[in-house]
Amino acid sequence: MQHHTVCENPKKSRQVEQGWVKFVLRGTDLYYSSRLLLVAACLTVFAGRPAQDAITKAVEERVSSTAPSHESSHQPSSELMSHVIDGLKEAERAQYLYERIERVETRRQPMDPDPQSVRVSRVIPAGTGMAKIPLGTDGKPSDADAYRAELDKVLKALTWAVETGQTQREAYQKIQKKQKDRDELIDATRNAFLLAYVGQEPRGDRMLSKYRMAPNPAFKPTNRATSIYTKVRGFLWVDEAAQQLAQVEGEVTDDISLGVFLAKIYKGSRFMQDRYEMAPGIWLPSFSQYDFDGRKFFSNISVHEKTFYSAYKRIGSPAEAIPQIQSELARLDEMKAKPGTDHRN
Repeated sequence: MQHHTVCENPKKSRQVEQGWVKFVLRGTDLYYSSRLLLVAACLTVFAGRPAQDAITKAVEERVSSTAPSHESSHQPSSELMSHVIDGLKEAERAQYLYERIERVETRRQPMDPDPQSVRVSRVIPAGTGMAKIPLGTDGKPSDADAYRAELDKVLKALTWAVETGQTQREAYQKIQKKQKDRDELIDATRNAFLLAYVGQEPRGDRMLSKYRMAPNPAFKPTNRATSIYTKVRGFLWVDEAAQQLAQVEGEVTDDISLGVFLAKIYKGSRFMQDRYEMAPGIWLPSFSQYDFDGRKFFSNISVHEKTFYSAYKRIGSPAEAIPQIQSELARLDEMKAKPGTDHRN
């Protein structure tokens, strides 16, 4: 097998490698960031104390007067909530350790039977971001050579991520900052929401506990991110046997501004997510749906998107992932050398 270098000049080589990293680890756009904040509003609701700790007598009376009496007859225990919190935090970390296949279907309107567009990607954690390799709609590479080239870019990004230079340290510091911000969002939900038990619902061979989620009128947001909590309500489903969050549905109850003039998500926007056990003790998304209307800068936006997640596989840290990607590249080269071989994975 022939080997070649990207560039013989070390300084220029480093510039090329960083270029690959920027290409592979694309930043999220504005609407993607906004939907993450909205999902966080529901996914982190369980970080708080048992709901009765935050409910005043007046609020209890108001809830009881507007909801069926059985909704307040059962409250999640602090032990259950602690396990759910741990599961959510573990799932957050797992996103950086598990690769997956994502199928994103975009529609003009939520009820359209056929998607306007379909994008399928292999998503690979690459240390300081996520690398996405385009696939065909059947979940397999459409072009063997293009797929190999993309996989080679991922290897370059992983190789860059295991180095210990200043640029790498700064990149990982940004990741740590995001994780810290996430923890603070979780802490803020201690008083942000009120939970009311609705009942039991089956999902497959398992039974889920359903809770109504509503903003706590006594909650005082400390920043723009936590202010979103005051404008979201919905339902949560908990698998109490596994002590994990299984499903969430939310609705925006008032317009949400993101920045001064950057964007706005309009009242009535909705989102939901299903979560299943994808590895022992690890519950990750299997399906997400976002139906958002709003404004980005001075243009209207409408996002109606369904995402299906499958084929989760632990690839580990960049140091663990590198030999796996190298092995896959070698296998692709070997398959290409054999005439008549189907090069698609």
